[in-house]
Amino acid sequence: MTRTVLAIGAHIGDMDLTAGPTLAKLILDGANVTIVALTAGERSHPRLAPAEYKKQKIAEGEAFATSIGADFMVLGHSDGFLPDTDEAAAELATIIRDQQPDTLITHWQHSRHRDHEHAARLTTRARYLADLPLEPSDPPHLQALADLPRHTVRTLLHTENWQDMDGFHPTLYVPIPDEAFYRWISAIRHQPFARGEQGFRHIDYYTALLTTRGCLAGYPRAAAFHSTPTPELTKLPAP
Repeated sequence: MTRTVLAIGAHIGDMDLTAGPTLAKLILDGANVTIVALTAGERSHPRLAPAEYKKQKIAEGEAFATSIGADFMVLGHSDGFLPDTDEAAAELATIIRDQQPDTLITHWQHSRHRDHEHAARLTTRARYLADLPLEPSDPPHLQALADLPRHTVRTLLHTENWQDMDGFHPTLYVPIPDEAFYRWISAIRHQPFARGEQGFRHIDYYTALLTTRGCLAGYPRAAAFHSTPTPELTKLPAP
């Protein structure tokens, strides 16, 4: 059976950077992957107005997904104001029921960035709601779910993000082969913020992190995750 994966980020670019090499590997292995951005990340540019930057970010997200062979969607929440509500979780649960993934990838639950924390909590709640039996008497925001079949997501993975490191401990290493790494590099290098044009050299950081985790895992490169429960992406345990 082909694996189906949803990678859920608070902003466009979050999953591209942190989960991108792993997504490229999974796609090369035959998986179906969709990258979901809960906001466009439109308020993060030091000079461009949010409306203008939103258009740029959506174009970048679409281009990245196409380059690695993934699908892409962005929801309508506002950057910096991502809500932690049952309504937002239900919206995400509707996507889960529709796409029937066996793996979710999202942020670690503790972060200096509130949108990241909310994305992790929304994903966890959406995973629960997607598997919940519903009745006509349930709240209105859950009724859209009732038209879709229940779905149990086997695996929830939390990515390693430089802003989300409070209490993060890897429980899983995923080896990243050269073909996946270079597919990711070819795609991510077209995003100016990832190259460091807004101050932080994301591509350099995550490339070095892949090498560091690879040293610990016994591979040239590896990505680290915290998983619940341990998925079947690899049999290699964390040391």
